[in-house]
Amino acid sequence: MIEDDLRAAFARREELAPAVGPVRAAIDRAVVRRRRRRLRVRLAGTALAVVAAALAGFTVIAPRPAETPNLIAAPATPPPSGALNMLLVGADAAGTDGSRRADSILLVHLPADRSRLYLVALPRDLVVPMTGRGTGKLNASLAAGTDLTAGYQATRQAVAQLTGVRIDAGAVLTYRATRELTDAVGGVSMCLPAEIRSHHTRRTYPAGCQRLDGSAAVDVLRQRYNMPDGALDRDRNAARYAAGLLHRIREQGVLTNPVLLSRLITKVGSGVVTDTGESSLPALLAAAGTAATAEPVAVGLPVRHGGTKELPYGFRLDSALAPGFLDALRGDRLAEWTAAHPKQVTTLR
Repeated sequence: MIEDDLRAAFARREELAPAVGPVRAAIDRAVVRRRRRRLRVRLAGTALAVVAAALAGFTVIAPRPAETPNLIAAPATPPPSGALNMLLVGADAAGTDGSRRADSILLVHLPADRSRLYLVALPRDLVVPMTGRGTGKLNASLAAGTDLTAGYQATRQAVAQLTGVRIDAGAVLTYRATRELTDAVGGVSMCLPAEIRSHHTRRTYPAGCQRLDGSAAVDVLRQRYNMPDGALDRDRNAARYAAGLLHRIREQGVLTNPVLLSRLITKVGSGVVTDTGESSLPALLAAAGTAATAEPVAVGLPVRHGGTKELPYGFRLDSALAPGFLDALRGDRLAEWTAAHPKQVTTLR
């Protein structure tokens, strides 16, 4: 009886149902529009990822809400003037609670004259003030928020307070995308000052310049055990990788060739959304491209071993060198400071 009643009800309502063809066509059109929107967001994010990777050796997963407009098609803004500072945070694997810690932290400084890029490595174990939480290691700031966006904002605030400079743009970065990008450009040459024996894979990387594929590059970037300066040597290797990647991208003409850029974006892209600050993507590309024509300068924030009683294995600012370095950073005089302190500059080649 119930089945008969149902059949009768459906039969009475059947004439009210719309034709299948038009409905199916409308659904298909909606699916295509949604896929196109997702693709535009993915391509826009990854385009800035290529720039960020050229600056710091990683790929971007970054802090802008989902409603971000298409960065590639957005109207271009005038090229930004004055010095620019971009914060790039390399995130490690998510823990069991889903949170991440910062594995590498780079402040990329573009001087006002766009003469070159300065890669400033900030030690992840640097003890810094944490808003509302006393003091803590800088890498823990990424886990302060409920997600990567909130974690980035906490890290950005900590770095801005530490350095006294405005952060104009920024991103959170992962090693997974580093593998993809490295392979997409056909490998990256990295010049090592000494042999590295991987603590993770037992692989040996000899001293000297060598081209690394994605897996090898990530393996080298993760190393800090059995190295003379531990985590500081890892920061230096991140700068060496950045220089090699920048050279490779510039060698292939990616930043100035829309076709090549599109191809690289397609290979690397995987659902990333980025924040360009107050500038458009074309404007940032122009600024970074101009500065990237010269060899970058890598320098570490001057620090000394020794944290606090609660965090004894951290770093603190070097009282002799750090004040002058930070003054030079704020005053856009890193060229003068690095020339006067060559021992603080990382050898890239």
